[in-house]
Amino acid sequence: MGDRYNIFSQMEHLQSKYIGTGHSDTTKWEWLTNQHRDTFSSLIGHYDMMNFVAVAENESKARVKFNMLEKLIQPCGPPPERPEDQ
Repeated sequence: MGDRYNIFSQMEHLQSKYIGTGHSDTTKWEWLTNQHRDTFSSLIGHYDMMNFVAVAENESKARVKFNMLEKLIQPCGPPPERPEDQ
């Protein structure tokens, strides 16, 4: 029984420390937003991957970086209305 409590407390600690790990109340929109932001930030951070995207889209590297930085704001659009907000 002690091991089970220890595992849950470790999961709660990770979920509070790292947003992307999610929790039981994470909505589909929040999870997708985290995934998209992680992907865009990884592409921006890896120079060769950004070069690949620039060639594939036939755009300059600066334009691709600018577009990806803009998409980091709301990659999946505005958040849906929650039932408790109404």
